[in-house]
Amino acid sequence: MKRSEINRAIIEAIELFDQYKFHLPPWAHWRISDWQNVGSEADEIRKHKLGWFVTDFGSGRFKEVGLLICVVRNGCLHNQTPVTTKTYAEKFMVIQPGQKTPYHFHWCKTEDLINRSGGRLAVELAWANDDERSFSDRDVTVQVDGLTKTINVGDKLVLQPGESVTFPPRLCHQFYGFQNDNTVLAGEISSLNDDSTDNCFLGQDFLRSPVVEDEPRKYLLCDEY
Repeated sequence: MKRSEINRAIIEAIELFDQYKFHLPPWAHWRISDWQNVGSEADEIRKHKLGWFVTDFGSGRFKEVGLLICVVRNGCLHNQTPVTTKTYAEKFMVIQPGQKTPYHFHWCKTEDLINRSGGRLAVELAWANDDERSFSDRDVTVQVDGLTKTINVGDKLVLQPGESVTFPPRLCHQFYGFQNDNTVLAGEISSLNDDSTDNCFLGQDFLRSPVVEDEPRKYLLCDEY
């Protein structure tokens, strides 16, 4: 992605949070100069990789295939063991109309995906086969706000604002906003999150491409501290 796209996506996200009256921690608004002036008191933010993450999943088409995330809390793992008593994570995500996060699953993480505000959120689910590159044809049973729901492979689960669904490990999921709806502000509450080791994009190897520095950075991403 271009740095200009990343800058614009974060600025638009902050404006959306204000519009939907969701308030972020103060450090989410910090610019480069703010980070240059903060010391060890922000070590947890750096070490636990809190903050902004913007990706187009290597597609080159962020508006169609992409996601913006703000990680607001997370623990930290060392050799798959939590290093503090914080064994949970929380994210906010901005999902534009028609913008898709492609099929993936997690080996370890259990998560709730929550439609916090805005438009409808479409979710498609399937179990991964042992080859981790294809779908099983068995039905999927999930908890939707504590209610048990069974859907066929390929069926669409639609979350209205306020609704959520729980993904156990190895349950493949992709989600997207409806083309003519408002932008979705989504949330994720999960067990410890380690995106560097616990994401399997089904049938593809997702490699994040280098950022094209076509303009100065306005905000630091969570892996740029």
